[in-house]
Amino acid sequence: MTTVESDTTATPPAAAGRWTAQWKELYAEVITTGLCTGCAGCVVTCPHDVIGYEHEEGKYIPFHLEEELGLDNCVHGFGEGGGCTTCTRACPRFRAWEPAADMHLFGRVREPDEMAGIWRQLYLTRASDKMVHEMGQDGGLVSAMLIWLRNHDYIDAALVSGVEDDDAWKAKPAVVATKDEILATAGSRYTYCANPLALPEAKEKGFERLALVGMGCQTSSPPTMWDRKAGKVSKPFLFNIGLLCSKTFDDAIFTELFEAKYGLKKQDMVKMNIKGVFQIWMKDGSYHEVDLKECHAWTREGCKSCPDFAAEHADVSTGGIGEDNDWTLTIVRTELGEQVIERMIADGSIEAKPAQTDETAMRLLRLLSIVSRRRWPKEADAAPAIGVPPPKKKKAAAPPADAAPKTD
Repeated sequence: MTTVESDTTATPPAAAGRWTAQWKELYAEVITTGLCTGCAGCVVTCPHDVIGYEHEEGKYIPFHLEEELGLDNCVHGFGEGGGCTTCTRACPRFRAWEPAADMHLFGRVREPDEMAGIWRQLYLTRASDKMVHEMGQDGGLVSAMLIWLRNHDYIDAALVSGVEDDDAWKAKPAVVATKDEILATAGSRYTYCANPLALPEAKEKGFERLALVGMGCQTSSPPTMWDRKAGKVSKPFLFNIGLLCSKTFDDAIFTELFEAKYGLKKQDMVKMNIKGVFQIWMKDGSYHEVDLKECHAWTREGCKSCPDFAAEHADVSTGGIGEDNDWTLTIVRTELGEQVIERMIADGSIEAKPAQTDETAMRLLRLLSIVSRRRWPKEADAAPAIGVPPPKKKKAAAPPADAAPKTD
């Protein structure tokens, strides 16, 4: 592994040799080092179905199901001429993942000053359909886009975050294919959900053209697979919608903080958002704010080293940062993403205005991208930290006006 240098010049990855890395390397370099975000890319792409995953609090980490060689090795990784390497090809945190995804999507790596990744257009958008706008998060763009993609025959279905039948705030991977299904899963929950785990269900239902909605740790997986030639497992992912994300929280935050300290029971919550504070709306019409510093103790382990706030490898990245809760910051990254957004604007499916009109959104996009990149470990591949400015030194507090002068 290389050492991070904040002023390193961005360079394309070296020409790839024969790819031989298998589960043993993934386990040593990602699973056990804190780099694993639990995206489940390795799980859903494993052709031998030997990588397990528990979608439960405190876990969200892949593990090997076979016992022949122990948890840290895989019998399928060996053989004449080499063995199976699919899991490392699919992992969006294994070695030089950022330049791999960059080169596939954009034909170049990001420049050192492109803290939020490579993009073509920046908009503030919102759904024109009042119901979609109200049921969605902020401007309702993600819901509007999924409905539009389905209606215009770009996709058959989408992999999203749904909720358990008996718990409206317990996220679970889901497949949606109709407007009603899309709207039923609208909104943000801020606990983790490995949406790619819904891929087998989508295949069982015969859906071949899929959109993936997820945080950057998930939406970086398909282009990483494509660049590393992971094979047919990457083919269903035709459109990537990335969610801006600085962290997610363990489910225990509901009982151990919101309920224990503030008396806010999750069964009585109707909506939540993060706008500098954790905002919570209740069924009785009350509104509450919780300082984000109080929430840090429940930050999920997989988020503590994630460098990708801005979902830099999606076709379109989106999130509710800025002055107005009614609009969604929309980062158009790929040619396909630009085509879809422009068509949606043209036919009136969404309203749009330049993002540069919201100085707060622009400032936060850069700031939060930098903060996330600073978390990336120095021992890992250098690319995500290239160009990241060092934190500003805090000025020493001025002495009180009546303080006695120092004497030698």
